Amino acid sequence: MGRKFCVGGNWKMNGDKASINELCKVLSAGPLDPNTEVVVGCPAPYLSLARSLLPETIGVAAQNCYKVAKGAFTGEISPAMLKDLGLGWVILGHSERRAIFGETDELIAEKVAHALAEGLKVIACIGETLQEREAGQTEAVCFRQTKAIAAQVKDWSNVVIAYEPVWAIGTGKTATPEQAQEVHAALRKWFTENVSADVSNAIRIQYGGSVTAANCRELAAKPDIDGFLVGGASLKPEFVQIVNARQ
Repeated sequence: MGRKFCVGGNWKMNGDKASINELCKVLSAGPLDPNTEVVVGCPAPYLSLARSLLPETIGVAAQNCYKVAKGAFTGEISPAMLKDLGLGWVILGHSERRAIFGETDELIAEKVAHALAEGLKVIACIGETLQEREAGQTEAVCFRQTKAIAAQVKDWSNVVIAYEPVWAIGTGKTATPEQAQEVHAALRKWFTENVSADVSNAIRIQYGGSVTAANCRELAAKPDIDGFLVGGASLKPEFVQIVNARQ
């Protein structure tokens, strides 16, 4: 397959200087599988701190950014600012941004395109709610969200897709490895039919939603699951075990 396993930790709105210092010590000590790409999504006030404490082998991502380089957008941060801090990544389209802050498919797609144009790598999140899954809309929702991004993106080499069933985020419920693999395979087929076979073969699709040290190996064994985007467990020492799920 040749797709490098990629594990992201999304710290969300958690942490302070003391706890981030401790977390960075744990990650720096590892040991982390050298065959896995690791990225941590840090709260904006601590991005410089995390970058200064972590080895270069671990990427640091902002959890959001806006679609233009600068201007009168109070409270926003731009990809140019992230680059200025020496960061290489941003997480965009997380279900919390969509559900709580009302971000549309189109806005997220515009953000993805601008971040890529500015030289950042992007973890672009998609996924359905429990109501949508129960209504049999899983694929329709994921394809709609992906299609919006695909309309704006020409070069996919710096994009990782994170499939996150919203009903499994922070709930303790996890999609079974079979459920996750089914959606990942459907997404790969969508890329083959709507973008290209080359992109479909190369693009990494992470699973996110209550990934833990207990379930990560079984998920990682599935052929179309190319990594994880981890929430709560990324704040704990067990994140090292999740990074090493393929060892």
